[in-house]
Amino acid sequence: MTSAHPAPTAGAAPTPIAYDHVIVGGGMVADAAARGIRERDTADDTGAVVVLRTRVTALRPDAHELDTDAGDTYRYGTVLIATGGTPVALPIEGGGASDRVLTFRTAEDYRHLRALAAQADRIAVVGGGYIGSELAAALVQQGVDTVLVHSTATLGADVFPADLADHFAGMFRDAGVELVGGHEVVGGVAGDAGVRLDLEGGATVVADAVVSGLGIEVQAELAESSGIATGDGIVVDAHLRTDRADVFAAGDVAEYPDRILGRRRVEHVDNAEQMGRQAGRNLAGAGEEYTHTPYYYSVVFGTRYEAVGTLDGSLETVEDWVEPLERGVVYYLDDDRVVGVLLWNIDDRTDAARAVLTEDGPVDRDALIGRIREEAS
Repeated sequence: MTSAHPAPTAGAAPTPIAYDHVIVGGGMVADAAARGIRERDTADDTGAVVVLRTRVTALRPDAHELDTDAGDTYRYGTVLIATGGTPVALPIEGGGASDRVLTFRTAEDYRHLRALAAQADRIAVVGGGYIGSELAAALVQQGVDTVLVHSTATLGADVFPADLADHFAGMFRDAGVELVGGHEVVGGVAGDAGVRLDLEGGATVVADAVVSGLGIEVQAELAESSGIATGDGIVVDAHLRTDRADVFAAGDVAEYPDRILGRRRVEHVDNAEQMGRQAGRNLAGAGEEYTHTPYYYSVVFGTRYEAVGTLDGSLETVEDWVEPLERGVVYYLDDDRVVGVLLWNIDDRTDAARAVLTEDGPVDRDALIGRIREEAS
């Protein structure tokens, strides 16, 4: 926020607190947006007023005002909705009141899990995506007996081709992670002595504690209640504007038109940083399109992979390895076009991957062999 607080008049209705720009949200997108604003204005740092432990309860786009649960009203020139999402909780009886059951989203969640890892003998991780797999890898490397519960038959089979998924799962088994695949958690109980997870099919998993990495439920309620268009998230244009004047959205919560991949919503660090920065610049009047196609990445057991586009283990793939299953490139094809590129221990080639994704089909499969791999060798 920028500008100054006006002094309220005793006995009168509160005077709206006026700011040129208001950012609703306190995560990575909000920080990047504040810095983006200052690329257009002049300051060494963001210069923003930070209002903590406060929730926006109403947004009135026509009046350019918003209300908070602290009883304050803010008037804005432009506003950014960067509310992200709420982690999907496990259906565990007593889980909400137990310090043995946690999601993984905030710095406090990280500190909580570190404390549990220092005292628990066995921790269950639920979710086979990049959050769950990174958590399981980190815990077992800290000497914690770790069990990873995921819904696919083979860990990673939903995103990797079969041979790579087998290799990926083997990395976890070799490190000592117990893999329980092909089951979703349908219930369970948390008590003083530990947690029981009930899996579909009747199996159970018992641990001292459980942490879930099952993704998020988008927090778009503020936009919805304000009459702003939503779809998979808050719908924005290429400038990250909603359908209401001077209201923008960015990050996990924003459904935007990617210039290469089409309309989508992305939950990852690269998008948060780049979209947040662009949103901030546009709040300050830059009027620039968001043209960055984000990538996502993960690191487990010393293996780093990066990806651009759609990774779907059910798609046709073309694999191009420098060292089989250790270093190489995987192309994902749909309707005779490359729609996704996986870089497995291949550094600094995301721009090359984006270039492949911009090409129209039909794809020459033979020409893909060596294209990115040889340039990275």
